Amino acid sequence: MKVVDVERIVVEVPFTQRQQKITAREVYNWCILELCRVETDSGHVGWGETVIHYTWARVSDEAVERVVGQSPAALMHDDSLGAGLQMALFDVVGKALEVPVYQLLGNKCRDWVPLSWWSIDASPQDWAAEAKDAVQAGYTSFKLKPRPWWDIVAQIDAICQVVPPHFKLDLDPNATWQNAATAIPIIKRLEAYDNVAIYETPIPQGDILGNRQIRAASNRPVAMHFGSPPYVTQIREEVCDGYVLCAGQSQLMRQAELSAEAAMPFWLQLVGNGLTTTWAAHLGAVFTHAAWPAITCINLYSHQLLKEAIDVVGGYHRVPEGPGLGVEIDEEAIARYRVPEETLKPLQGAPYALPEPRTICSVVYPDGSCVHISHSGQGYSYFGGGNGPAQAEGVRLETRADDGSEEWQQLFAQAQEHPVRDRWQQR
Repeated sequence: MKVVDVERIVVEVPFTQRQQKITAREVYNWCILELCRVETDSGHVGWGETVIHYTWARVSDEAVERVVGQSPAALMHDDSLGAGLQMALFDVVGKALEVPVYQLLGNKCRDWVPLSWWSIDASPQDWAAEAKDAVQAGYTSFKLKPRPWWDIVAQIDAICQVVPPHFKLDLDPNATWQNAATAIPIIKRLEAYDNVAIYETPIPQGDILGNRQIRAASNRPVAMHFGSPPYVTQIREEVCDGYVLCAGQSQLMRQAELSAEAAMPFWLQLVGNGLTTTWAAHLGAVFTHAAWPAITCINLYSHQLLKEAIDVVGGYHRVPEGPGLGVEIDEEAIARYRVPEETLKPLQGAPYALPEPRTICSVVYPDGSCVHISHSGQGYSYFGGGNGPAQAEGVRLETRADDGSEEWQQLFAQAQEHPVRDRWQQR
C-alpha cells in the first residue's frame, strides 16, 4: 500500500457565539484548521487535522513530498511530518488493517477517556456562562486561564455559584503569578473553593525553589509541561505532581512511559476540533497515566466537522472501535467552511490568518488607575516581569476597538511601544 495523494484543505470554522467574543483578543486564529486527506493506491482514505496557529507542528510541503509514493505504515511514527499528516497516516493504516488506531499504539487500558472544557481569560460572567454550558454538555471539568487583569477569586466564585460540587476547575496562569511569594497567597485564597482541582505552571517552570515552595504550600496538585525543567530535575526536585503532554505520537509515547515510571498522572494537550479530540482519545486509551482530562478545546467550535458529534457523558467520551480513527468526516461541512483557493494563493505559502485586531486593552483597578496594553502577549511579559500585581481584588479588563479618533490612534501607538499607566476614563 502506497500513498498516492495528500490534499491539504484550509477551513475556517466559526467559534461559538460567546467564544467569538472571548477569543477576539488572543486566540481568534485557532478557528483556522488545515485538514490532511491522504489517499492510498488501495483506495483507503485517512484524515488528519492541524490548528495552523497553535498545534505543535504544521505540515510542510517537504513532508507531503516525502510521504507520496511511500508506505504510510513506514512513516506514521515520524513526528516531523506534522500533526495533521501523522494523524492521517495512522487513520489510513488503521482503515487498511480494519483495526482502530489505538491497536496501532499499544495495549488498551480504558474504554472511556476524560475530556475537559476550555476557555482563555474572560469576565466572571462569561466564565460562569461557559461553565453552565459545560455542565449541560456532560463535562465535569473546566480548564481556565487566570490572568492579572481579572480578579480570579471573583471569577471562581461566579463559576462555583452555577456548577455542582463535583465539577472541577483546573487553573493555568501561564507563569503570570510571578513567584512563590505572590502565588502562594493567591493559592491560599482559592483553597476556600472545593471545585478548584489543579494548578498548572503558576510561576515560571525554571524557578525550581519557587515551585517546590508552591507545591509544599498547596493542597492541590501542581502540573507542569513535561521536560521543562528537564525530566530528571522535575522528578528529583519534586517540583510538580503531574504533567502536561503536547507533542507528536512518538514523543508522546516516550513521555507517557516516563510519566508512568514516576507514577505521575498527566493530561494530553492536543488542541483541535473533532479529529484531534478523537486522536487524543486513542492515545489516552493506551496511556496508563492519562488520568487527567485531556485539553483539546473542541468546545470552542460551532461544528466538529464530524457526521456524528462526540458525546461526553459524565466527563468522559468513548474511544471509537471502528477502523482507523473510527469517525466519519462531514465533507459537506468541510466544503461550507473551506477557505477559497483564490484567498490562499496570494499568500505564497504563508499560513492563512485573520487580521490582528486593533484593540486597546485597559487593565482597570478599583482605585481608578489603569494600564493600557495593545495585546495580551504584551501583558504576559509586563505583569509576569513584576510590573503589576499578579492578582488584585476588583481588577477588570476593558477593551476599546479602533474608533478612528486621533486620541485612540495616539494611545494605541504608545501602547504598542510599551504599556501605558494612566487614570481610567470611560470613553
